[in-house]
Amino acid sequence: METLAPDPAASPRAEDSALIKAAQSGDQKAFEALYHRHARRLMPMLWRLAGGDRPLAEDWLQDAFVQAWQKIDQLVEAAAFGGWLQRIAANVALSDRRRGRLDLVDSDIEAVAPAPPWPAADLDLEHAIAALPVRARQVLVLFHLADLGHAEIAALQGVDVGTSKAQLHRARKLIKDALQ
Repeated sequence: METLAPDPAASPRAEDSALIKAAQSGDQKAFEALYHRHARRLMPMLWRLAGGDRPLAEDWLQDAFVQAWQKIDQLVEAAAFGGWLQRIAANVALSDRRRGRLDLVDSDIEAVAPAPPWPAADLDLEHAIAALPVRARQVLVLFHLADLGHAEIAALQGVDVGTSKAQLHRARKLIKDALQ
């Protein structure tokens, strides 16, 4: 099957729509093009959810795209692809955390988060985010980067909405304290 070449005059959504339609018909090259168009947008969210662990974030990114490929035929509205993919990626990250991934870092050593794999305007902020407790960091990233509401975050984490709100408040306070 022939992959559609991007039309320079077409909008990004229109290009995505054509690629999604082709991918839903089994065109792997079209899905590969979707990967290249969207992977960079997901990486900051996943990197922050991983606490600065780039290999872990890259694993989650790959897992998210594998799941998206397996479920691409379930996507009804092509315009919703970006949000749909972002939710899959968030689910992959949170599911992995719930399974209790083995941490190989010595807990007595204070780990310093590496610089993000993109140009960061404020490394102190990135380090403060990486240093947050896992739940607080998850809520902060999902709320501010993934634009999820507290009801969605609570459902993803299996907690009450009030817990999500409390974790966001906690995360903001800890970041504020770290940056002072």
